[in-house]
Amino acid sequence: MNRVFVLSSTKKPLMPCHPARARELLSAGRAAVYRAAPFTIILQDRVEGNVQPIEFKVDPGSKTTGIALVGDLPQQGNVVLVGINLQHRGDTIRKRLTDRRALRRGRRHRKTPYRAARCNNRPRPQGWLAPSLQSRVANVFTWLARLVKRAPVTACQVETARFDTQAMQHPEISGVEYQQGELAGYEVREYLLEKWHRCCAYCGKEDVPLEIEHLTPRSRGGSNRVSNLTLACRPCNQKKGNRTAAEFGYPELQTKAKAPLKDAAAVNAARYAIGNAIRATGLPTSFWSGGRTKRNRIAQGYQKDHWIDAACVGASGESVFLNGVKPLTITARGHGHRQVVRTDRYGFPRGAPGRVKRPYDFQTGDIAKLCVPKGKYAGTHFGRIAGIRADGRFDLNKITSRWVNFTLIQRGDGYAYA
Repeated sequence: MNRVFVLSSTKKPLMPCHPARARELLSAGRAAVYRAAPFTIILQDRVEGNVQPIEFKVDPGSKTTGIALVGDLPQQGNVVLVGINLQHRGDTIRKRLTDRRALRRGRRHRKTPYRAARCNNRPRPQGWLAPSLQSRVANVFTWLARLVKRAPVTACQVETARFDTQAMQHPEISGVEYQQGELAGYEVREYLLEKWHRCCAYCGKEDVPLEIEHLTPRSRGGSNRVSNLTLACRPCNQKKGNRTAAEFGYPELQTKAKAPLKDAAAVNAARYAIGNAIRATGLPTSFWSGGRTKRNRIAQGYQKDHWIDAACVGASGESVFLNGVKPLTITARGHGHRQVVRTDRYGFPRGAPGRVKRPYDFQTGDIAKLCVPKGKYAGTHFGRIAGIRADGRFDLNKITSRWVNFTLIQRGDGYAYA
């Protein structure tokens, strides 16, 4: 499992410790709970301590970003101390922006139908990202800032490119090792897996061994350029034989092979923005490609997971020990919304706006303990408050109870933990 974060009595980050050691310190009264999620303790009798270098590693993704803290421990090597799967809310942001746009346009049409539209009058600044992509950058940057305060992070390693297209097209950019070395196959294969959605281009089968296949065979004059490559399962590859994709009955594949990866380009834009945001903190930061990450993971026999990919980023990822870590899943929930009052299906206000932000000093998203004295749900329950009502009835784990039965553990910070 993940190590426990440790702070000195002056809130200086020390080396994370094993959960058993944290329980001993808490039982002996030498430490107190500083934060529930992620679990952090603060020592009562220590100001300083010996620390080892820890690397903050990131594997950005479209829906989930992997984060790993890897420490260079004496006599153990590179050991994963903390693994995190950070789930983004880009789809939710996009949907809310669409709803807001529809609401504003409907109101404008009702109130000022003859006013000229001004939606195109606002120029976008340099380096602008869509809000759904910017939220990914903000989430990673937020957790870097939090983890730096809880662990002695000395360097950062970021996977900024899923595949290095420049190195594939122009070998002189990074040297011949990309074209002739062992990295070449990983870079090209990762590109093809992204483009063809990890399934056979002919039969559409998933979760089967896939082979790199030429749309126009080499024996018919086809090249090894990525625009002539696709993925196929072994039966389809053997059945196709020496025919082209058009002769095999799939003439549309040649057009699809040359189509740009718009989604991948958007994710890559967020990757570089994440890398630049991390580098702006002043920590030593290095950038790596996904091909090298995949090679490191496969060479060590690790399964596919976001936090494992993060641990395998960079040169230190060639030999890293997972050490039985179970990742912490963190889901971005946001801090509520700015809509003052609900609307009906026609866009008109429905009900009255709320007058109190924190009824009885509780708010949606707070982590709390619920003690139900009797009834069907009698017992103690822990979780995130999902619903707040002005009359004092709150929801937690689909249980509704009065506010007097709740005990606050941690204020909501915009994230849910599992």
